[in-house]
Amino acid sequence: MIRFVFELSESFRIAWSQIRANKMRSILTALGVIIGIIAVSLMGTAILGIDAGVENSLAGMGDDVLYVTKWPWRDASKDWWLFRNRQPVRPVYADRINEWIETHPDGPLTLAVPTAERNATIIRGEYRVTNIHINGYGADYPRLMRTDMKVGRFFSEIEAHNARNVLVLGVDVANALFPNESPEGKTVVLRNQQFTVIGVVARQGSFLGLFSLDSMAIMPLNTFRRYFTLDWSEPSIRVQVDVSRMDEARDELRGLMRRIRQLGPEKPDDFEINSQQVVREQLEPIKKGIALAGLFITGLALFVGAIGIMNITYVSVKERTKEIGTRKALGARRRTILLQFLIEAVSICLIGGVTGLLLSWGVAMLVGQISATFPLVFSPLLVFTGLFLSVLTGVLSGYIPAWQASRLDPVVALRYE
Repeated sequence: MIRFVFELSESFRIAWSQIRANKMRSILTALGVIIGIIAVSLMGTAILGIDAGVENSLAGMGDDVLYVTKWPWRDASKDWWLFRNRQPVRPVYADRINEWIETHPDGPLTLAVPTAERNATIIRGEYRVTNIHINGYGADYPRLMRTDMKVGRFFSEIEAHNARNVLVLGVDVANALFPNESPEGKTVVLRNQQFTVIGVVARQGSFLGLFSLDSMAIMPLNTFRRYFTLDWSEPSIRVQVDVSRMDEARDELRGLMRRIRQLGPEKPDDFEINSQQVVREQLEPIKKGIALAGLFITGLALFVGAIGIMNITYVSVKERTKEIGTRKALGARRRTILLQFLIEAVSICLIGGVTGLLLSWGVAMLVGQISATFPLVFSPLLVFTGLFLSVLTGVLSGYIPAWQASRLDPVVALRYE
């Protein structure tokens, strides 16, 4: 064991001295490995970033909520005419669902809240914010919320019932309209009407950097009806369910909606029940595409890098044939010679792997600075994977030349010119 440890340390010392003596050759040899490790680490970073972005974005929506809508969340381009001709989802359906919930307290459904949404402009003096997402919610919506209030409060049931002109702003909207003061209690103009700001929702971030969840405003649904045409506002119903009974809840909600819509047994559903799982499923092809592209580039780069390392190892064996003969004549074992060249190949690959990981980390940090809304996850698993692939490439590419070096006849090797 002591002899093996000594051989190992001596092999590392010789490998390092050879790499230092041939710096440019070693760098060029490791280039393929560097490219491969950059590809696999950036691929992993992108996939983990998408996962983290989805989870962060959906966290405020709650994984215990089903969404009854007119349109499906999946690609509807093929049957768009069918979905377009559906009747809107009426807010009154939420009352019918809540009535069922009251009579079935042990059922999988716990709460239904009607919603609607439109885009509009909000003005406060000389400040103006356009294309703001205006959401109309029922008074029970705070029971579904997964975010806190930064300032103020949510509207009350009385304000919702009486259709008061009150607004709860997203933090970006509040900062744009009230850059140097608290918006609570102040008035803004929306649809040529004055609204009182009663609260600001804490920062929620964005959905994968596509749209900001903080560029919105919330008002009571009854108020929303007064200023917007409801049928053109994509009304929907959010239904909170027992997450441990999700399948049962979906079936129960589907049956309820069919009865409410008075659909016969032979008629198809004219509504959709969506969930967060639909969003995750829609992103799977994107993640698979990134993974396939990354694996292809990684495999190609590592293959080219392995050929380069194998070639350079053969060159190194040829250059040091007399040295090998001398060492074997003095009693060096085949294992010792094998370790020497194998460790040299692995060392070059490890240098390439570490360099690739550092460059990938730098690129990830740069992208994070440019686009702070997209989360990038450079996990320890990626570091381990990169180093493992580097070592594996070194072993596979360096073994055959190292094995041939260990099998050299010392007499023939000493005569080599």
